Amino acid sequence: MRAIAVAHPNVALVKYWGKQPEGSADMSASALKENNPATPSLSIALSALATRTVVTAAEQDELHVNGHPATDTRVGGLVTAMRGAWDLPPIAVDTCNDFPTSAGLASSASGFAALVTAIDGAFALGLSVRERSVWARRGSASAARSVVGGFAALDRAGHDGEWAASAVLASDAWPLEIVVAVVSDAAKGVPSNIGMEQSRRSSPFYRAWVESTADDFEAARRAVLAQDFDALAQVAEHSCFKMHAVMLATRPALVYWKPPTLACIDAVHRLQDAGAKVFCSIDAGPQVKVVCAPGQSGAVADALARVPGVLRVLESGIGGPARCLESSKASG
Repeated sequence: MRAIAVAHPNVALVKYWGKQPEGSADMSASALKENNPATPSLSIALSALATRTVVTAAEQDELHVNGHPATDTRVGGLVTAMRGAWDLPPIAVDTCNDFPTSAGLASSASGFAALVTAIDGAFALGLSVRERSVWARRGSASAARSVVGGFAALDRAGHDGEWAASAVLASDAWPLEIVVAVVSDAAKGVPSNIGMEQSRRSSPFYRAWVESTADDFEAARRAVLAQDFDALAQVAEHSCFKMHAVMLATRPALVYWKPPTLACIDAVHRLQDAGAKVFCSIDAGPQVKVVCAPGQSGAVADALARVPGVLRVLESGIGGPARCLESSKASG
């Protein structure tokens, strides 16, 4: 039994940072079951970046990441939790990203979305998109959105009180363009799940962040449905900088940005002042993602490529949902 799945990372335009109070930094199987975000979020998937995951029935559990043997307690916890629902054999997981891993480009989002989709395909579990979203969320909350792709919302509305992602707009409904300025290939020093818990416990801004994000989420959803770029730009940049304010006020401070990150932000704001329809968004890492109105990504990419410290610039469209490329009941 074998399957190959592909999923795209996503950029949260309305961020989430922090888990529900009953959660913890412990990523055991029991903690995974309650891996619920503290706030709703809304994202776009990146078509130019992808995780490709192969799941095969094996004699014992194995994990390879980008061609190297690896150990990941979140992967192990998720597989153990799924074995509580299905009689799954030991599996070999071979996953590769075509972009930097654990560097602020949402590799965990695409990774867990691809993993759950591949397990579903390899063992013919027959999971719906919503069910795959729920399972992927237990590994990484943002992975719930990568299962759905396009413009995706992660909240509890319409999901019987359970956190799951749903489509706001399909990937081809509003052809926005994304430019990613990569300023570092290094893994970040503090993983997101640990940083979130540190912020929840110590940042004086955390409560205000949680209370205000619901309004941001609704404003962004309305802007996406109306395809109102200016309204989306306002709420998305505000959400981004609020989240990083929470991080900076955490003890110890979570400073994910690098000097070129700030230089890219400045470049984007100069483009805005010149009339360009663009805005920036930065997740827990140093990379800057710039969302552009259709037809503007080329000029933005040129501007960011000239920023000192930018290693390379990636251009992308809106990506689709996680999908199974092939599956087989034949072992080996």
